[in-house]
Amino acid sequence: MSMIETLSDEKNSFLSRREITCDFKGLGGKLKKLEAIDMITKEFKLDGKIVIPIKLQNYTGQPKITGTFYVYDDEKLAREHVNPIIFERLDKAKKAGEEKKDEADAPAEKADAPAEKADAPAEKADAPAEKEKDK
Repeated sequence: MSMIETLSDEKNSFLSRREITCDFKGLGGKLKKLEAIDMITKEFKLDGKIVIPIKLQNYTGQPKITGTFYVYDDEKLAREHVNPIIFERLDKAKKAGEEKKDEADAPAEKADAPAEKADAPAEKADAPAEKEKDK
């Protein structure tokens, strides 16, 4: 049983795109746009195509999300048709996801940094004592 139920899958020949509307079962409030893109790409075998999440709608009291996606063959055409703000948000989300992966890969570097800071306050504590001796 698939977690994705297709409500409509239409070819819009006027705008040269495919419009997919589907329900994600059991993911209410947990699904992120980038995860939705990955799921749609795998479900409909859309490798190499531009998948844009237009709308993800949650329902109160129901563990489902209804998503609307546009699928383009050409990124240039997609950028002409779709609001540029949507692309900015997707790029921002991708960068945030990459930064989290980088942080997870390098926990040892961060562990060394607090040890250096721990030494610094001890030096500051000695500094006022030296000033008192000078008086």
